[in-house]
Amino acid sequence: MTQEIPARSHYCGDLRADDVGAAVVVKGWVQTARDHGGLIFIDLRDRSGLVQIVVDPERSMEAHSLAETLRSEFVLAVRGEVAGRPEESLNPKMPTGEVEIGATDLWVLSEAKTPPFPIEDDAEVSDAVRMKYRYLDLRRPVMQKNLVLRHRANRCIRRFFDREGFIELETPVLTKSTPEGARDYLVPSRVNRGRFYALPQSPQIFKQLFMVAGFDRYVQIVRCFRDEDLRADRQPEFTQVDVEMSFIDREDVYGVNERLMTELFGECAGVEVSAPFRRLSYAEAMARYGSDKPDLRFGLELRDVTEIVKDTEFGVFRKVLESGGMIKGFAAPGMASASRKDLDGLTAFAVEQGAGGLAWMKREEGGWVSPIVKFFNEKTLSALTAVVGAASGDLLLMVADRGAVTEPVLGALRLHVARRLDLIEPERFAFCWVTDFPLLEWSEDEKRYQAVHHPFTSPHAEDESLFDTDPGGIRALAYDLVLNGQEIGGGSIRIHRREIQRKMFQALGLTDEEAREKFGFFLEALEFGTPPHGGIALGLDRIVAILAGVDSIREVIAFPKTQRALDLMTDAPSGVDEKQLRELGIAVLDGQGGGGIP
Repeated sequence: MTQEIPARSHYCGDLRADDVGAAVVVKGWVQTARDHGGLIFIDLRDRSGLVQIVVDPERSMEAHSLAETLRSEFVLAVRGEVAGRPEESLNPKMPTGEVEIGATDLWVLSEAKTPPFPIEDDAEVSDAVRMKYRYLDLRRPVMQKNLVLRHRANRCIRRFFDREGFIELETPVLTKSTPEGARDYLVPSRVNRGRFYALPQSPQIFKQLFMVAGFDRYVQIVRCFRDEDLRADRQPEFTQVDVEMSFIDREDVYGVNERLMTELFGECAGVEVSAPFRRLSYAEAMARYGSDKPDLRFGLELRDVTEIVKDTEFGVFRKVLESGGMIKGFAAPGMASASRKDLDGLTAFAVEQGAGGLAWMKREEGGWVSPIVKFFNEKTLSALTAVVGAASGDLLLMVADRGAVTEPVLGALRLHVARRLDLIEPERFAFCWVTDFPLLEWSEDEKRYQAVHHPFTSPHAEDESLFDTDPGGIRALAYDLVLNGQEIGGGSIRIHRREIQRKMFQALGLTDEEAREKFGFFLEALEFGTPPHGGIALGLDRIVAILAGVDSIREVIAFPKTQRALDLMTDAPSGVDEKQLRELGIAVLDGQGGGGIP
């Protein structure tokens, strides 16, 4: 066939019964080609979906001869007429299952060798192979659906903030290293040998400078970089929706973001989100759920039983109480039937999370059953029953330790039990704000205070005096937006007064000279009329992953890295030419030549 190839008229997945009789041109990839004794059936795929092509030798012998040579992933152009499928071949599982295209012309635009795995959603493929051939993995319908969803989310976010009066501004990618927080990715300067840029962990300082500059409402969908250990919800490069506002308080930030989430989840997930969102202080979240990012889709709230069991003769509890510790627990419904093996598994899990052990008691028809019941009198057992809300058939799980251990361990155990009992409603979206975090936390390794969020977070006004007496007791005007047990955003009201910023740096152990060296330009900016301001950074990758119903953000990022921060497709990071290193004034120690990785 030598005639000119016509332009595409329709996407494959868009054809419906209303198109029967239309002359169309579709282009895409061969999913399958099946020869049924004369008729050849081709499933043609593009980003919109599949459509069935029927090649009949009586309609076009030339097209039929070409169709006999086709293999999976050949790229085709097909011209033909849309017809209704015979009743016996209707496919209700496909959006195009009522129609097919009778091909009159066929062109092979590109041949393909056999791919290393089938381009199918349910194909069993290792992550390593998927990452190596990511461009093929992205052909799978589920991956294309995820990235189209990401596009729709971006579009919705930009439209929302434009309507709310925000200005989208860009911040530098090559910036100054500020060692507070996670490790930076450093970029050597060729022009200024021996000096380095850093890739931004966040545009934090720059977006605050936009407020100093008078832009009032800033937004940016921005790529950020952190050299940290990876997990399912972390990547070395990630995308956040960066927001900053002037002349506002926390309520303004809450309101804007609640409106955004209502619109975003309505448009992209088709669900109605109720606002205002629930609010929990950090102290309350830890006390009730053992986590600063609580999953509120189920109960299993933690109960403090310290006062109830304070007179116990149980040695483990007494030792903890004498050292100022606490005893908390929760009732797992219906788990009184747990076997000894099950209980040992729960104990092992608690120990893995940092507990010294796990105490348990079964609530049965005749009362409590446990090796430790003998240490409690009837009054104590009755009070335990009431406080933890245990019914017959429930299992009480308790941890005794310092609060910094007890609550997080029980928080992890709470999630573990909820998954085991299938208590989590996957289709539900439970938002909440966690507020009033500590401003500072003590680092035993460095023997100094560190910022819980970042060093530009404002303290509560009534706590400012504690900089001199009790820095660890200062509450921050900080807030996290949490959804289904994941932090999807974090922000704060910022410090806008130079004297408070100076106190903050002093609390972090920075001298005035060190503060000027690291942040001098920013400190100077605070002297030129800085408005009260605050903002938030939303994790776009995490939000889209939740919208898509996937566990890992890698499933909604086009070209992610592995858990070792490797790009298996491009073989990055890789060695570089010695000439490049000499130009930069860099020598690689313990490497393997050519700039090889140590």
